Amino acid sequence: MLVSLSIRNFVIVDELELEFAPGFTVLTGETGAGKSILIDALLLALGERGDADVVREGASRADIAAEFRPTEAVMRWLADNDLAGEDDTILMLRRTIDAQGRSRAYINGIPITLTQLRELGEQLVDVHGQHAHQSLLRPIAQLALLDEHGGLGEACAAVAADYADWRRELRAREQAEAMAASALAEQERLRWVVEELGALAPETGEWERVEAEHKRLSHAAGLLEGARAAVDGLSESDAAALTQVAAVTSRLTQLSAYDERLKPIIELLDGALVQLEEAVSALQRYADRSDLDASRLAEVEARVSTLYTAARRFRVEPNGLLGLLVEAREKLAALSAAADLDALRARETAAQKRYDANAQRLKKLRTAAARQMATEVTRAMQDLSMVGGRFEVQLTVSEPSAHGNERAEFLVAAHAGVSVRPLARVASGGELARISLAIAVIAATATPVPTLIFDEVDAGVGGAVAETVGRLLKQLGQSRQVLCVTHLPQVAARGDQHFAVTKSTADGQRPVSSMSLLERRERVDELARMLGGHAITETTRKHAREMLAS
Repeated sequence: MLVSLSIRNFVIVDELELEFAPGFTVLTGETGAGKSILIDALLLALGERGDADVVREGASRADIAAEFRPTEAVMRWLADNDLAGEDDTILMLRRTIDAQGRSRAYINGIPITLTQLRELGEQLVDVHGQHAHQSLLRPIAQLALLDEHGGLGEACAAVAADYADWRRELRAREQAEAMAASALAEQERLRWVVEELGALAPETGEWERVEAEHKRLSHAAGLLEGARAAVDGLSESDAAALTQVAAVTSRLTQLSAYDERLKPIIELLDGALVQLEEAVSALQRYADRSDLDASRLAEVEARVSTLYTAARRFRVEPNGLLGLLVEAREKLAALSAAADLDALRARETAAQKRYDANAQRLKKLRTAAARQMATEVTRAMQDLSMVGGRFEVQLTVSEPSAHGNERAEFLVAAHAGVSVRPLARVASGGELARISLAIAVIAATATPVPTLIFDEVDAGVGGAVAETVGRLLKQLGQSRQVLCVTHLPQVAARGDQHFAVTKSTADGQRPVSSMSLLERRERVDELARMLGGHAITETTRKHAREMLAS
């Protein structure tokens, strides 16, 4: 659900902060006041294309932020994309566009791509209007809506799983057939690799270990000499560091009797003496354990040479020999299993039969759901000034896919006596919006999108039809958050929340659009304006109060 929207420097909006409630929200105002700016700004925050033209003149950038209350599906999407915020009850989207047209997008403060923003936006808001690109016009969305309306989720999931199994078995069989001609030669090569490397027996991390040991053994003399020289310089020579530090400490201890400020220095020197003594002990133990093991050095040098020679032969790094051995064994096992083409073909056939059976079952369920949906939407169209119009769901055969063996297309006849045509080709924007409204209301319990926006769905209607539109939107608002831009008082009176959009001139030159939430008295005046124009009379106010009361 949309919770709030913040707009800054967008077209003719300076700054706007809006908070939204559940249910049915209406937006009204004079023509040209900027009612659609709210929707345009929201769509921009949801990933729609934008350019420098949306930046208010004189500003450096436009900034739109939208706050949502996410659904469980949205939370899963955020988690899968590592975009979840600290508070899982709030989702923050933000989009900025500067005066040069550069765009930036954020989800919960994390920079993201516009593709990700659009993918998430499709799960949050669906826009229905004369000029909006609607999800209902996409064939795949029409099929998904039909499946959701029919409650076919489990059947669809079964078909998708069976299709994945079938494709996997198909690829295995095709790969086996493609390798059949060269399988014997490849098997011989792999056997040679396995035998050679198996005899070598490389171990995990072995190259790093023997390389480090070789360095240590080959420098054993220098290491031993250095350790003994350090012991001599610290404790055994005439000018040993321990002797000198001890002498300095003793002299300062005597002097501290005359000046206590020397005591902290003496404490530091005492600590240094302790550390020097520990260092000497550690060096002596190191020198005692270090030896010149010529035989072990020869063994390590031989192993290093063997591993390096094998790595050159197989054209890998020495530390990649074990990985090559594992890979060769796996491929050899796969080739041996793939040699049985009859078994692979049998598994593929069995997987295809399972898919076909479930796809046929899904087709029958879709056919029944299509008839039911057509009846319900056709009935709703009669109430929306489309008497004699009808709605059909046409299922046509398609190539097998994870969605089944058919595609769905919504067909519409807006009036009696005309043939049905694809919904995407309906000529009238107003008709398209009203049909979309009818479908949205019928499918409201199925669609997963929590917020629906209707942009002037009442275009071209009035009277009783306008009341019907208002009633349907009010009904839809009981299960979804609904925002509607409207010119009809019959629709506006049904709103649970009412925003009025006004446009004024700033500094006597620049137009500025603003929006405010109306209280009941203000709603009466706004409805009266919509009923009677600029001249608000007591009669129009009375009529407005009656509409609100009903």
